[in-house]
Formats: sequence, structure tokens, C-alpha cells
Amino acid sequence: MIIAGGGTGGHLFPGIAIADEVLGRNSLNRVLFIGTERGLEKKILGRMGYPLQFLKVEGLKGRGALQTAAALLKIPGSLVASFRIIRDFCPDIVIGVGGYASGPAVLAARLMGVKTAIAEQNAFPGLTNRILGRFAERIFLAFSASERWFPKSRSRVTGNPIRAAFFEEKTEDRKKDRRFTLLIFGGSQGAHAINRIVSEALDDLLPLKEQLRFIHQTGEKDREIVAAAYSERGFEAEVSPFIVDMASAYRSADLLVCRAGATSIAEIAAGGKAAILIPFPFAAADHQTRNAEVLAGAGAAEMIPERELNGRRLAEAIERIYRDPGAVRRMEAAAAALGNRRAAADIVDACLDLIGERQ
Repeated sequence: MIIAGGGTGGHLFPGIAIADEVLGRNSLNRVLFIGTERGLEKKILGRMGYPLQFLKVEGLKGRGALQTAAALLKIPGSLVASFRIIRDFCPDIVIGVGGYASGPAVLAARLMGVKTAIAEQNAFPGLTNRILGRFAERIFLAFSASERWFPKSRSRVTGNPIRAAFFEEKTEDRKKDRRFTLLIFGGSQGAHAINRIVSEALDDLLPLKEQLRFIHQTGEKDREIVAAAYSERGFEAEVSPFIVDMASAYRSADLLVCRAGATSIAEIAAGGKAAILIPFPFAAADHQTRNAEVLAGAGAAEMIPERELNGRRLAEAIERIYRDPGAVRRMEAAAAALGNRRAAADIVDACLDLIGERQ
């Protein structure tokens, strides 16, 4: 299998979940990733042992005339490179997981007669997948809300594939610290707005200082400032620019405060976690708000638009949820009901059906 795409954790980590499932079924199976040098995949895949090839390709949406022209000029070269990679690797199937690299790779595979599929993680599909959905032979959807964008005969709602680590119950991960633990993050690169608002909320949370504990992924730029905010107020906090073992962080958390990217939504559902969601307001087609509405509508999360948020309001929401353990349990149950732990397995089963093989 070739898995094409990435750029952000929202595209990359579902691809890794699929790859883990493929390799877990048979040691003779092989997986190759195709991405870009500027994407998160360059940092992550090497340490996980997955091979990665690069394409020189950029996005088209939201760019000026000169940048769009420059991006268009890179498409022929990225197609040629995709043809070469596919010819050399000889995959049974190429699956696009969203991001700039998925377009040329899936298109090249289709032109070469290789089986193709795409995985769409968001309630509102991205431009690349909306285009690829016109000819990809299988379309895997995380949300039923996105079905209307794709041909029904080739689409199926599988949920978003999640790495198996999120389902593991480890004795050493059971909470030793009985304080109410908040996991704060803004995506794989952090989020300055969330970092700032959480720091502001700490003053209003001071009466609960002895009852709360924080795990906070800040991104590189804000780590020192955020760590100082916790330290100056005497809060117990683990502050990191990037959390490598996010699965363990999820297991130890009682409440998440985060963006509403597709992978975060899927991990919240898979882990059955209560959450306060702050959608990124500038996401393409405001898809994070649509993602958050799915959880909020099911009673699994509270959604607060960033334009309405300040430190005091966030502190009030955290305190209200902390003081109502029944509400936490109800949110956890509602989140778990939305998750599909078999999403990666279902996608791999469908890919095997498509290539006419069973393992």
C-alpha cells in the first residue's frame, strides 16, 4: 500500500493508523508514505520506521495569483515523480488521506491502472478529496454528514482510523494522581490563541489550584511563556512543545481543551473523553466548527467559538464541568458512542476486497 498525503496531524495520523493495521496483519505486507518536505510527516514517520518519499507540490486554495501560478507549475513535476514512485514500489493500492501530496499520487495511480481510495476525515471535505472523489474507487468517510459530497455507490462511513495505542489499557497509565487532569492542546503545531486564553484563565481557577492538574502541548514558540504562567500561579503542569505519546496523555486526562480537527474529534470519540472544543476559526470552509457540532450535538462536548472566548469564560466552563462528575460521565459515554474502534480494520478490509485478496 502507498499512503499519500499529510502536512498536518489531521491527515497524517489516520494514515499511520491504516499503515499499522496493514503491517499488523502480515509481516510480508509493505507500506510506503508519500508526502512533502514541509509537512509533519518528515518529522514523525522516520522515528516510527516508515519509509517516506517526497513530492514538490503546494496547495492552490487561498493564494494570490503569483503563488497560484507557481503552485500550478509544480503539478506536472509532482505527477511525473508520482509515476516513478508507483512504478518502483508496485503497490496493490494507493490511498489518499488528504493534503497536497495525495492529489498527484492518487491521480497518477488511477492513470496507471492501480487501485485507488481516499479517506476523508472531516464533516466538510477538503478540496483535494472533493476532486479525487470523482474517480477514486473507494471513499472512506469519518462522518455521515460528508456523504452528500461523494458518489453513494463508492462511499462508506467507517469513522476516522485511530492508532491502536489509543485503545490499549495499560496498568501503569492508570491515574496515580487523583487530581482532575486537563489535557490542553491546539493540534500538532500548538495554537497560540488557546495558549493565551488558558494562561488568562488560570487566575480565575486559582481557588481550584490544589484540585487541578494540567498537561499542555504548546508548540515550540509558546512553551516558555505558558510554563511560566503555570509556575507563577503554583499550578501542577507538564508543559511540552509536542507530546509524542498522546495516547497516554489522553488516558490520564479527565477533560480535554482543544481544537476540533478531525483526528482530535476521532481520538476523543475513541477514548470516550469529555471535551471543550475551540474550533480554529480560519480552517477551510470552517470545517472545524462542523466537526465540533457533531460532538456538541451528541452531548459529548461543549463548543465555544474562539470569538466568544476569553479567560474568564473558559475558567467558568472548566469549573462547571469539574464540579459535576455526572456531566463528565455523560459526555464520556456520548463520545464513546460516536467512535468506531474498527475504523482502520474496516478500511483495510475494504481495500483487500477492492484488490481481490483476503488475508
